[in-house]
Amino acid sequence: MKSVRQSAVIRIRIITGLVLFLSLILIGRLYQIQIVQHDLFYNRAQQQYVYTVQDLYTRGDIYFSTKSDEQVSAATILRGYLLSIDPSRIEDVEGTYAALNSVYPLDQDLFLLRVGKKERTYYEIAQELSEDEADAIAALGLTGVQLYRDQWRYYPGDDLAARSIGFVGRTENSNTLTGRYGLERYYEEVLSREDSRMSINLFAEIFTNLGSIIFDNTESRTGDIVTTIEPTVARMLDRELQKTQEEWGSAFTGGIIINPKTGAIYAMNVVPTFDLNHRTGATIEDFKNPLVEDVYEMGSIIKPLTVAAGLDSGAIVPESVYDDPGCVELNEFTFCNYDGRSRGVVPMQEILNQSLNTGVAFIVDTMGKNKFREYFKALKLGSETGIDLPNETYGLVANLDSPRDIEYATASFGQGIALTPIATVRALSTLGNGGKLVTPHIVKRIEYQDGSSKDVLFPEGDQVFTEDTSTTISRMLTTVVDDALRNGKVKLDNYSIAAKTGTAQIADRENGGYYEDKFLHSFFGYFPSYDPEFLVFLYTVEPKQVRYASETLTDPFMEITKFLINYYNVPPDR
Repeated sequence: MKSVRQSAVIRIRIITGLVLFLSLILIGRLYQIQIVQHDLFYNRAQQQYVYTVQDLYTRGDIYFSTKSDEQVSAATILRGYLLSIDPSRIEDVEGTYAALNSVYPLDQDLFLLRVGKKERTYYEIAQELSEDEADAIAALGLTGVQLYRDQWRYYPGDDLAARSIGFVGRTENSNTLTGRYGLERYYEEVLSREDSRMSINLFAEIFTNLGSIIFDNTESRTGDIVTTIEPTVARMLDRELQKTQEEWGSAFTGGIIINPKTGAIYAMNVVPTFDLNHRTGATIEDFKNPLVEDVYEMGSIIKPLTVAAGLDSGAIVPESVYDDPGCVELNEFTFCNYDGRSRGVVPMQEILNQSLNTGVAFIVDTMGKNKFREYFKALKLGSETGIDLPNETYGLVANLDSPRDIEYATASFGQGIALTPIATVRALSTLGNGGKLVTPHIVKRIEYQDGSSKDVLFPEGDQVFTEDTSTTISRMLTTVVDDALRNGKVKLDNYSIAAKTGTAQIADRENGGYYEDKFLHSFFGYFPSYDPEFLVFLYTVEPKQVRYASETLTDPFMEITKFLINYYNVPPDR
């Protein structure tokens, strides 16, 4: 028994001795590294990728959705490196610049200016370096040059749906990065994250994050957003808008593609646009979204709404006729058809086929201005649509409260009231979807950090027109395409399309009245006519050397229509 105890004591002493011996070796090695070889290892540390602690920017992702509901990145976080210098430690200025410039192009004058300030120990000289660039710079072993891990917001589509996606930027009163425009701003509370800190100290990293390993501190309200924007459709729309813009030299050109039954927006943009990743030179005006922030007198695309109101109220039927005088005087003001010509006795269909101002004014007079006002107020033309984008503005429809008959007559053909494109699209959707208002929207789902997700739902809109009225006006607008638009040359034999053009004079804000040579052209259409899956709205502002929208927008509308039919394999309906 005694020998067993003695043996155990000996083993314990041996183990204790080994531990002490190894401890002495480690202490000696630490002394050598930290004291004797301090300068050597300090210089090596200066050249490490993660030289010091830094807050890393992070944020939720934004996704486009393909037609098969696959997610495509619209906004994400890229990881790379930030390059800085310590001017106080750089002796070979020219050599350092030449070496860095061979890997990553730098402004020589700016580099020399900064490296000349020897009292400074830190200057950032380049951001968003890739892994390969960082590897190449690290391999140079330059004194006074550091690389930091970095993260930044990146938009893979560059300018795709730029005005809708928006971007992040620093606020005026702080250095905080937040959503400034588009979805980035509207869904700031969902997308924002707290910055994560990277530490070079292994033990500090372990113990600092121990709590988050044991306890789930994730905020359930933060996550990623999935949009209804279809990237292929959005890119196609941008191409058609750009072609139109260049062909007619317009001030700008915009468009929206929406599902008129659900309000889901597949594409919307205005050109000229800008690159979300390279915004240098762009102005605040470039970042605005005119589709929701600006109002316009839309012209004759409003006429189908007037005809629908007349049908729905019982004031007219498709077989009704009126005697077209060519021009009408009301309250000492005179308005005319586009050519000022009288056409005699005209059926209702010709009001749309020939876009007759006197015809829709006749409908208003027949139904009464109060009833007309009720329908246009029910369409909420002066209200926000509720679209999930910031800065949506109200339409200017005060003329609908005027006692003067002239205001209602001009409103019936889209002059004297100014609407946002998105409010116009919502109202026009009622013509094809059975008469209901929808809520235009871009986001369909939120995917939270905790793994759960939520479909974004919108309330069912008011019933403005009956289903019978929707069917009737759709039939009349289909006849416009089949018979009147380019004399029927653009109709599709196997597909019904309901459409209408609009040409509006632009108001002269300084002198009053309207310019004689400045126009806004608009075009809308939906298809298939009696169960539409798509509504396309286009407009172009101040096209040069052309008067009518049928000349500028018919071709792009038909190109977009054919693309959508083929891309979505829409079955023929006739």
